[in-house]
Amino acid sequence: MRVLLTSAGLETEEIKECFVDMAGKDMDLVKALFIPTAAIDADAIEVLPKCMNDLLKCGILNENIDVCDLHTGMEFEKLRQYDVVYLCGGNTRYLLERINATGFRESLTAYINDNGLVIGVSAGSIIFANNLENNLGLIDTKLDVHCIAGEKRGKVTYPLKENVQLTNTCALVLRNLPDEVEIIGE
Repeated sequence: MRVLLTSAGLETEEIKECFVDMAGKDMDLVKALFIPTAAIDADAIEVLPKCMNDLLKCGILNENIDVCDLHTGMEFEKLRQYDVVYLCGGNTRYLLERINATGFRESLTAYINDNGLVIGVSAGSIIFANNLENNLGLIDTKLDVHCIAGEKRGKVTYPLKENVQLTNTCALVLRNLPDEVEIIGE
């Protein structure tokens, strides 16, 4: 399991370096699946180029990034071709509805359990927490994003506290639950 939950993506050098380390291969060889589905309003759509740039600034080649808007699902066998799945922010409820309606939930869960790398940004992070019904159930806590004050840096004990708060410059890093959970950034 390699999951990086953020408010604002690869906002800091530390979060970017964590992602590159978790990818574990030359970034120009990384294949990414970019999912902008949650961006259904003007503010979220406006942020999409910044999200795409997160991947590009790490050295992932533009031709190695595929965009999937979840109008249809994707089988696990196809999903596992990607080295990273990047879930953009926007409307959490809509993103979760699309994931569940298309069957992408099962593929994404299998991908994570097969050591697939996932980056969640805002709504793309919240879908893994218990903020909404029918969530992806990765972490049994409420997750708040874009907070002014967030969790302290360091190893986090599992089970997580009732509510985890992330600033735009920190991330919740999940590796091999429940043993390797940490907050990076501030």
